[in-house]
Amino acid sequence: MKSVLSLALLAVSAFAQNAAIGYPPQGLSVSPGSSLTVQVERPNTLSSTEEVAVVIGLQSCPGTPCIDPADFMGQILYNGPFNPQYQGPLGPPYQNFTVQIPSSIASGTALLGVAHVALIGAGFSPSLETLNRTITIS
Repeated sequence: MKSVLSLALLAVSAFAQNAAIGYPPQGLSVSPGSSLTVQVERPNTLSSTEEVAVVIGLQSCPGTPCIDPADFMGQILYNGPFNPQYQGPLGPPYQNFTVQIPSSIASGTALLGVAHVALIGAGFSPSLETLNRTITIS
């Protein structure tokens, strides 16, 4: 019984260290050349965490499967520091990034990828995670 509880706590602890895309919602339609707000959330963790960076990329994939951002980020829209903050009494800390959708991007399905880099734990071991959200270019 103790081992099951330990595994459950470990899984919850690992999940709590993950970032998430708060905005845009899945399937949002955006126009080429327009600005898009990308909200990256980072819930508090029980372990020490030092945020390093976020990279936001966009790949056009109309009519073909999109490639996982862990393998291909596409066109880089942002590459820089990440400093999530509480913006009110509800919700996790987050940071908004305003990015420009390339004016030359093809209409159809596109994949917004986020790479999040942090140092986690007492020894500050490196952590890299990738997130994605499918949007529509119209």
